[in-house]
Amino acid sequence: MNSLEDIMKAAQGVQDEMNKAQAKLDEIEVTGEAGGGMVKVRATAKGRILGVSIDDSLMTPDDKEMLEDLVTAAFNDARGKADAKSAEEMSKMTSSLPLPPGFKLPF
Repeated sequence: MNSLEDIMKAAQGVQDEMNKAQAKLDEIEVTGEAGGGMVKVRATAKGRILGVSIDDSLMTPDDKEMLEDLVTAAFNDARGKADAKSAEEMSKMTSSLPLPPGFKLPF
């Protein structure tokens, strides 16, 4: 890149690619599970929660605390999978960008 204009064009290209990648992350779905699949949380790779599924057998007042723990674990599992998928997609996107070695994007 020889001029400020070239640098600005490259920066705009990076911004456009980041916007596309962020939009794509909101379309990729992951599912977090707990209790052997008895509690499931569907989310996007961007972290938006799409739904929660709880097996009917867990719906008893005596098991309230266990159910709360399973829901928490399923959310955390979904979040971990969303983060991993996001990192994977961002890695794909940044590998094609003309960034200097060691440059980190803000996510």
